[in-house]
Amino acid sequence: MFQMSRRNTLLSLGLAAFAAIAPAAAQTPTKIRFTLDWRFEGPSALFLMGIDKGYYAAEGLDVTIDTGNGSREAIPRVASNTYDMGFGDVNSLIRFRDENPSVNLKAVMMVYDRPPFAIIGRKSRGISADLKSLAGKKFGAPAADAAYAQWPIMKAVNKIDDSTMKFENVGFPVREPMLATGEVDAVFGFSISSVINLKARGVPESDIVNILMSDYGVDLYGNVIMVSPKLQAENPEAIRKFIRAFIKSVRDVVKDPAAGAAAVLKRNDVAKQDVELDRLKMLIEQNLVTPAVKNAGFGGILNDRFERALDQIALTAPFKNRPKREDIFTSEFLPGSADRMIH
Repeated sequence: MFQMSRRNTLLSLGLAAFAAIAPAAAQTPTKIRFTLDWRFEGPSALFLMGIDKGYYAAEGLDVTIDTGNGSREAIPRVASNTYDMGFGDVNSLIRFRDENPSVNLKAVMMVYDRPPFAIIGRKSRGISADLKSLAGKKFGAPAADAAYAQWPIMKAVNKIDDSTMKFENVGFPVREPMLATGEVDAVFGFSISSVINLKARGVPESDIVNILMSDYGVDLYGNVIMVSPKLQAENPEAIRKFIRAFIKSVRDVVKDPAAGAAAVLKRNDVAKQDVELDRLKMLIEQNLVTPAVKNAGFGGILNDRFERALDQIALTAPFKNRPKREDIFTSEFLPGSADRMIH
């Protein structure tokens, strides 16, 4: 009897110890390393708010977010599995997949329904909303810039002769300073970056001309959330959890942009609240909460529009093998449209 009682006691103690340890093991968060497309500026609030509010943690995720050096650079970072997820230009992703068909890199959520691709010029340098004003002008055009990559489309759909235009490959850090000092007449860039940076440098808003390519027949989508081949294969549920948390994060930022800008300032000690708030409001109005998003929900894409985008991308260079939607974008990780509504 004593041996049986002792055995039961030990068994009970063992089970109790296991019960105490098991929840801790089950609660070990899944680490997600995420790369942005750019610095900690206004748009990054869409992702950062989810950390500050604990939305990712509530889903069992330990998310770290790193800055980037351009919306095209994020693609190889995620494709190589260096990062689990990332934020980058879907049009550059389409080109990457055409050149690397064996790499199973996919977008899982559309964030910028309208891309912020733009030509930003100054009235005092002879630039206006009339595309004819671009003739004979000098442009700061970073070779790695996603907006400049769309110039062949802009040129084709608007029948622009650029033979008298001069394009100078400049670095991102000097792009707006060169425009502010008049070394160039206009620059290619994201409107949410260049317009706000020019204003912050003292260029009067009345002197800034923002030529959004989407207003001139360039019918492309913008930045997406991408997931690495490794994460897709090994932990698809983590992707669904991230997206659920991200949607909450975006809703909070849309509701309270000032809080979003504050989240940015916590990570960027040289940023200014009014500048990043201005940038964030511009993003929400022009690129994020579009009429299409208000109607159909946030995060998905439309097949006919995607096909039109492929037609336009082919204007920049022929595809080796024209991709299908499922090669580039999957909606399998998105919640239903009712759970993705943002107003």
